[in-house]
Amino acid sequence: MRLIYTLILIVSVNCMYAQVPDRIYSPSIRNVKLHYEGNQLSYPIIKLNGGDRLELHFDDLGGGVRNYSYTYVLCNADWSPAILSSFDYIRGFSQMRIRDYRNSSISIIKYTHYSAVLPDRSCAPSRSGNYLVKVFADGDPAKVLFTRRLLVMEEKATVGAVIQQPFNGQIFKTHQKIQFKVNLANNLNVLNAIQQVKAVVLQNNRWDNAVLDIKPTFIRQNALEYNRDDESVFPSGREWRWLDLRSFRLQTDRVADTKMTATGIDVFVKPDLDRSPQRLVFYRDENGMYVNEVSESVNPLWQADYANVHFSFVPAGNQPHINKDIYVFGELTNYGLDESSKMTYNAEKGIYEATILLKQGYYNYCYVSADRTNPKPSFELTEGNLWETENSYTILIYYRALGGRADELIGVSRINSLTGRN
Repeated sequence: MRLIYTLILIVSVNCMYAQVPDRIYSPSIRNVKLHYEGNQLSYPIIKLNGGDRLELHFDDLGGGVRNYSYTYVLCNADWSPAILSSFDYIRGFSQMRIRDYRNSSISIIKYTHYSAVLPDRSCAPSRSGNYLVKVFADGDPAKVLFTRRLLVMEEKATVGAVIQQPFNGQIFKTHQKIQFKVNLANNLNVLNAIQQVKAVVLQNNRWDNAVLDIKPTFIRQNALEYNRDDESVFPSGREWRWLDLRSFRLQTDRVADTKMTATGIDVFVKPDLDRSPQRLVFYRDENGMYVNEVSESVNPLWQADYANVHFSFVPAGNQPHINKDIYVFGELTNYGLDESSKMTYNAEKGIYEATILLKQGYYNYCYVSADRTNPKPSFELTEGNLWETENSYTILIYYRALGGRADELIGVSRINSLTGRN
C-alpha cells in the first residue's frame, strides 16, 4: 500500500508539472501581470509568513464571466518537480476562486478584467521555494489558462555581490560578470555545500538566460565564494527601446501613425534600425518591463483599450539574416521565441515586420536574433552588447537539507550594474 501511494503521488505531481513556467495556454488571455501591490515593475519574491501582498491581473478577451481559480505548485531550484503533496506546502485550501472581475468600459476591444491579491489567508504557501501560480477554469486544474512564477524566501543566508568586467579579453567590453559571497546561518546543517547549496543568477528578472546551479569557488566554514570567470557572465545588451502607448489619440515620439475604426485600433511604430554598430547612449529604461497606464481615462485595468501594434526592424543593408529569425523581445512577449513574437522578412521593403496585440501602457522592448537550429536569444545582430549598459541582477540561494525532497529559497540579493561605478 505504501508503494502504491508513492507511485500515485509521483504520477499526480508529474501531471501538475506538465505546465511550463510563465506560459499562457489560452488564446483569449492577455496582459498577465503578477507583482507587488502598487508596483507593476516589481518581481514577485515574498518572505515566508512576512505579510507581503501581491497583485495578480489578467484580461479575458473571450467575453462574459468565467469560473477561474488558482493554486500553487512547488518546484525545485531548476523548476523541476518537487515530489511533495500539496498538503506539504499549501496552508489552507488547495485552490482559490478568483472573485474580483469587471467588464471593460469605454474601450473598442471588449474584455473582462480579473484580479486577485496573493497570498490569501485561506490559501498560502507554507514553506519557502519556487512556486508556480497556476490559473485554471471551471475548478479543473487540467484546464490551465496560464502559469506565473512566484518565489517565497525564508532568510537563512546573506549575500554580498559586485559586478565586474570579465578578465577574458574576448568579452571584456561586451559582458558583465557577477561575483558574490554567501554567508550561511549557523543553524543550517551543511555537510556538503556543493550538493546542498545552489546559486542562481537572473539578469533583469529573466529566466530564459538564467545561470543555474552555480558551484562555489571557495568554501570557508559557512562562507561560500563564487568567483569563477566562466560562470555568472552575461551579455550586457543595450538600453531597451521604448514605446509610449498611454494614449492612442496623441501620437508619441515613437509612433508613426494610428488608425482607429469602429472595430479596432492599429498603431504603426516608426522603423527601428540595427543598433549593434552604434555607440552607447545611456537613458533610463525599465529593463524590458512594461506598465499599464492611460492618460485619457481613470483606471488602466478595465478602461484601457487594446491595439494591434505593428513593429518593423531594419537589418544592416536591408538584407535578411541567413538561418536566423528575428523576434520582438521583452516582457510584452513574455521573453519568448514563439510564433506570436517572431518577425517576417518583407523582401520588397527590406525589413522585418511583426504585429502584436497590446494593451495601453508604457513599454520597453528590443529585438533579438536566434539560430533556427538552436534558438537562443542574442543581441549581437540587432542591439549590440556594451559593458557600460545598465542592468539589474538578482542572486537566489537555495538549500536542501539532508534527506530533503525539495529546495528551499534561503537568500535573495539584488544589485545594479551601476552600483559602485564612478
